[in-house]
Amino acid sequence: MSAAPASADDRPAIARGFRLQWEPAQNTHVLLYPEGLIKLNGSAGEILKRCSGTATIAEITADLERAFATSGLSGDVLRFISMAVEKRWIVIPR
Repeated sequence: MSAAPASADDRPAIARGFRLQWEPAQNTHVLLYPEGLIKLNGSAGEILKRCSGTATIAEITADLERAFATSGLSGDVLRFISMAVEKRWIVIPR
């Protein structure tokens, strides 16, 4: 059974057992978990560092658009968050 798709009002958070951190040696964010790590690209790191459980996906998207002086990121952010939920990197409390 798959989870409901993410929506703009959801408040994603890094899942238990994972820790997001900046890895200077690799010059990128990584997602650490007991069995290893996931090296993230720049976009993934920027999205995940905003997944605190307090900000909505709409707020995360607006913050990214301000930070990078762009617009139209909502579809990309929703797709990434949906993929991260499937991989169990983040959770969306329901």
